[in-house]
This record gives sequence, structure tokens and C-alpha cells, in this order.
Amino acid sequence: MRRGLLFIVSAPSGTGKTTLVERLVQLVPDLVRSCSYTSRPPRPGEADGVDYNFVDESRFAEMAAAGGFLEWAEVFGHRYGTGADDTERLRQAGRDVVLVIDVQGAQKVRERGVDAVSIFVLPPSYSALEQRLRRRAAADRTQLQGRLEAARREVAAAGRYDYLVVNDDFERCVAQLRSIVIAERSRTAAADDAVGRIVAGFAAPDD
Repeated sequence: MRRGLLFIVSAPSGTGKTTLVERLVQLVPDLVRSCSYTSRPPRPGEADGVDYNFVDESRFAEMAAAGGFLEWAEVFGHRYGTGADDTERLRQAGRDVVLVIDVQGAQKVRERGVDAVSIFVLPPSYSALEQRLRRRAAADRTQLQGRLEAARREVAAAGRYDYLVVNDDFERCVAQLRSIVIAERSRTAAADDAVGRIVAGFAAPDD
């Protein structure tokens, strides 16, 4: 069984990265979204173990101190982290895993030397992102400015990613993400056992 690939998807808040990835994993077999840990309380409609693994600050700190996270970061006053063991189990089972994480988290994965395919999702423009954030009922003026400033910093780091896609049309953006996953699965280094057997079948017999 081949070892699963690791994909990173980052984007400024309000770009729609979570919705995009949720649709992507519905379309692509054996592709799963990592369920991150967070210290923030659940929002209405969110379920523990589905949207996030919700833990309190004390538990999060214990896991971080024990090296239990592949990466973790504090975002808008709450901490988010990717479980290292959870990710490894999925990859050992041959599942490709998508991490929906911010630029800080992606950098920490790189620093650990973990092989990953990174994708940055851009909004159509700064003004389009501002309009999207204004439409969010929960975003007061202070939150809005904070998210826009964070977006400027994150977009400045987009050149560190392997792929850039623009979410100006939802279905087109999902199709681009799907194409990236399929292309990466077809790389020689990611070939599964079935492909290896076909190649081996063409080897010249020993004299």
C-alpha cells in the first residue's frame, strides 16, 4: 500500500477555503480533510470530531508540550493544531490528507521537513475579500480590520506555495484543486503498487 500524500491548503480568512476543501473531498476518493484541534468553543452547528476536535486550553497546551502537533498556531485569540499521530495513521493507511491551515502552520510543516504539496487560494481581489468579510454578521469593525491586515501578510507569502488558485468561481476553483490532486498522485514518486507491477511486467527477463 502506498503512503498517502499530504496537501496543505491556505487562504486568507473569508476566501472560502474550508467550503472548497469540503467539496473537494466529496469528489476525490481516498482524500480526507484533517480534523484539527482547537482551543476555541464550538460555533452553532459545529460538531466535535467532525468540524474540529474541541479541547480546552489546558489540554491543548499539554499536547503542544508533548510534541503532539504537526503544527499549531494562534489565530485571532484561539489556538489551532494538526494532530501528528492522526495524520500519520491516515497516511499509513494510504489516504491522502488535506490540511486546511494558515501561513504560519504551513511554514511550521516546512520547517519540520515534512513532504507536502502546498496550495494557496486567493480571493479575486482585495475589495472582493473586504466585501465578503463585511457580509459576515459576526465580523465587527475591529475584527474586520484585523482580518484584512492578516490577509495582506498572508498573500505576501503566497509565493512560497507550490500552486496558486483563485476562488472567483467556486466550481472552477474546485476543479482546479481536483486537478492538482490527480496530477500529484500521478507523479512517479507517488505511484501505487498497481502501477509498479505494470512497470515491472515490462522488464526484460534475465538471460
